[in-house]
Parts: sequence; structure tokens; C-alpha cells
Amino acid sequence: MMLNAGMIGYGTIGKEIASLISEGKAGNVSLRAVLTRNEYYVSSPDCLMTTNPEAFFNKKLDIIIEAAGHDALHTYGAKVLSSGADLLILSTGALADNKLYESLHQMAKTNACKIYIPSGAIAGLDRIATGSLGQIDEVKLITSKPTKSWYGTIAEEQVDLEAINEPHCLFEGSAREAAKLFPESVNAAATLSFAGIGFENTKVQVYIDPTIQQNVHKIVSAGEFGKVELSVQNNPSKTNPKSSPVVAMSVAKVLGNLTKEIVVGV
Repeated sequence: MMLNAGMIGYGTIGKEIASLISEGKAGNVSLRAVLTRNEYYVSSPDCLMTTNPEAFFNKKLDIIIEAAGHDALHTYGAKVLSSGADLLILSTGALADNKLYESLHQMAKTNACKIYIPSGAIAGLDRIATGSLGQIDEVKLITSKPTKSWYGTIAEEQVDLEAINEPHCLFEGSAREAAKLFPESVNAAATLSFAGIGFENTKVQVYIDPTIQQNVHKIVSAGEFGKVELSVQNNPSKTNPKSSPVVAMSVAKVLGNLTKEIVVGV
């Protein structure tokens, strides 16, 4: 089965996803259209690069990848689903907005579409989701990123990034609060919430850590299933240290699973 895919956004992650698709690492998928804010990208015979939403949605796509941030999901999420395409979301934190979540959920049901949330920057979601079928007492995410990952974010309003020389706790609270405060940095918290016990009950700590070079996510969960503790260390993207190449890889894995006869780890 060939999937005709579209993508909203063509920044660091978008380009990485496009490369993985073109290299055949995302299964039997063809990238047919990209909706971008920049007019200087040139279309190829196989892929339309456009700033025109109407032209983009006229391509009759099977699945559309949102890779453009929270505002893009607010703007185009419902349009994707009403077009009959499935929606793959990277800006998971935007779903901390209950109104948006409910509207997209209902739109997906009405149009018999699916919404996919890839694992992104974290791991262990299969264990958390399985454990949530029983009693879960705790789900916690501790995110630490090097100083360079926090420039251009709300962190600059709270601390002097140039002066930090040891780990500094920037935030402690619920996943819902974290998703709203750090839209580019803790989408992982939202993804973990969907896998487990929800935004309010998932606890998050966020650190600026000048002693590390990688983005580190530690997950702790305990319940009827037992206990899991794992730490993921992601190399930051060269052009966007707020993200990691593994995010695009997780998208390619989802796309590949949709076209494979045998799927592992679901």
C-alpha cells in the first residue's frame, strides 16, 4: 500500500522527515505536498511546495504530518481531518488546550480519520500505555537540556543563561502547565500524558543543565504493573538544539508501520 503524505512545516524537523521519506526509511510513503511559510522552496514533479493552503489540501492526501508548531495545529488541525486525511501530530503540547483536543477528537470521529502521536523524543510509551490498563500510581518526566537549548524561550525571562554554572530547576508542576509554558521544549510531557494518566496527574520537572551536551528525558512510573525507570539521552539537532533527530525518526517509524505487514512494538 502506498501512502500519499503531506506535511505542514519545513523547518529542521520537517526537512529531516522529508529526507527519511525520500531515502525509503519511512516505508511505502510518497511526500506529495508541503505547506510552508516560505515562497522560495521549489516544487519538484513529485512534491508540491506551496504557501497556499487551498493548493495543499487539493492534493487529496492520505496522511498529513504537522511539523510546524502549536499555532499550525490550531490553524490547520481541523482542516486536515475534515479533508479526510489522517493527522500525525508533533506539537502534542497544543492538546493541553481541552477545547482544541475535543474539537480534533470529534472531527476525527466524524470523518472516520485517525490522529497519530509518535513517541518523539522519549521512549517507554508502550510500557506506560500497557500499565495504564491497571492502576498507575505515578508518572513523572524529568527533562534536562543544555543551556543552548533555552535561548529564545521563556527561560530567558526567568534566569540569566550566561551565568548558570550548575543544573537549575526551571519548572515543577503538571504536564498541562509545562506544555503551555514550554511549547517547543516539552511536547514529550504531553505525549507521556496521553500514554498514561493524563495531563493533570503526570508530573514534570524541567531543568537547565550547563553540564550536559544532550537533551535528557528521565521517565519514572509505578503502579499495578510494577515499576519502570528509564533515561533517554538525545543528541540535539545541529540547526535547532531545542529538538533532536530522533523526533523525525519516530515519525518515519509511524509511517513505516502503516505500510508494513508485520509491526513490532505496538
